[in-house]
Amino acid sequence: MEPSQLLPAREQMAFTLGFHIILVPFGLAFTFLMLVAEWRGLRRGDRDALVLARRWSQVAAVLFAVGAVSGTVLSFELGLLWPGLMGRYGAAFGIPFAVEGLFFFLEAIFVAVYVYGWDRLPGWRHFWTGVPVVLAGIGGTLSVVAANAWMNQPGGFTLRDGRVVGVRPLEVFFNGAFWYESVHMLLAGYMVAGFLTAAVYARGLRRAGNDRMVRLGLMIPLTMAAIVTPVQIFVGDVVAREVFHREPAKFATIEAVPTTGTHVPEVLGGVYSRGRVLGGIPVPNGASLLSGFRADTRIQGIDAIPEEVRPTDREVTIVHLAFDVMVGAGMYLLALSAWFGLAWWRDRGPPGSRWFPLAAIVGGVLAVVALEAGWVVTEVGRQPWTVVGHLLTRDAVTRSGNVWFFFAATLVLYAAVAFATVHVLRVLRRRWRDSGVDPSDVPYGPARADESAVGEG
Repeated sequence: MEPSQLLPAREQMAFTLGFHIILVPFGLAFTFLMLVAEWRGLRRGDRDALVLARRWSQVAAVLFAVGAVSGTVLSFELGLLWPGLMGRYGAAFGIPFAVEGLFFFLEAIFVAVYVYGWDRLPGWRHFWTGVPVVLAGIGGTLSVVAANAWMNQPGGFTLRDGRVVGVRPLEVFFNGAFWYESVHMLLAGYMVAGFLTAAVYARGLRRAGNDRMVRLGLMIPLTMAAIVTPVQIFVGDVVAREVFHREPAKFATIEAVPTTGTHVPEVLGGVYSRGRVLGGIPVPNGASLLSGFRADTRIQGIDAIPEEVRPTDREVTIVHLAFDVMVGAGMYLLALSAWFGLAWWRDRGPPGSRWFPLAAIVGGVLAVVALEAGWVVTEVGRQPWTVVGHLLTRDAVTRSGNVWFFFAATLVLYAAVAFATVHVLRVLRRRWRDSGVDPSDVPYGPARADESAVGEG
């Protein structure tokens, strides 16, 4: 029998994590786009780029504040919803979060310095105050991924009578799954920030035509996303192979492989039910070839997972379809990147087709969908474990209170935060639209940049 609080606890964790994960790429990679725009403005004397960088910094500050709220809720949830996890393994599991807290405070400090310093620091000095923001965003993301990776491949601790009595911090942080999960997430963050930002300006391009600032706002993030995407496709293939070797149960769930064997097909789509996939499209030998480059590569099936810890048919279906969605979205983004890259190579600009802005808007949506689907794969794919091999999810969940009420209150809070965020961003957009590109919006123009360079020299 499952505890009565298990379902609402899992639903709440899924919702809050799904909300928060959308904000992560902005703290991780949107701030990098902000610095690229400022660098271009200072290096080339580009007034539009400087205005764009300043506006993006305001958006970054708003989203950082929202991420702080949603991230705080998540940290409370770990203790309130999953006391079995924190009570038994908090000494090990808490280490990456302690490191993440340091990066969070560092990022908060320099976000404030960067935004406050627009009118108060010379050009290049101001630019360098933004570098710690980017580095802290990377460090914080790596820390959270380290915690998730540890749950997938736990290590670095000693158990005695079911309690953690010894912890090796470096082994906890740099666990077996850390490197491939962290690289995959970093690239995903840069893709989402790039494609989603480009989608906003692609929508503007459909309305404003060849407005230079709109084109610049499209080109900078789309260039970054187009560079990162093929690298991510390669890394994703490597990650899938690592999961095959290190997490065979999760791999069997991803591929919906009923029985252990060779010459396993790659099944696209379908619903897993009673030991078989219904409605899928099989690609002969596909899974075996992708896993070991040979058709006779042996893949562990779901039947090899002990029945008492075997994922349900519903969980297998969710993970399998989420993986297909992630890969399908990635292929679309790769094609979009190739289209953009070819146009840039020929004309040093985005494609002139009237369909390209619409394709870029769809790409922004699919980037977010792929991010969410990827986290579904790693989180649901671990079930029924919270800490694989050590702690079942049903043993980690709280037994007290009524989580449904807590979940309802969380929904209200997040709805209010989402409404406030959209409202603030719309106010900023309206202010920028009404003011236009005015020299007063530029904290330091090309002339001031030159003066600063002379003064610093």
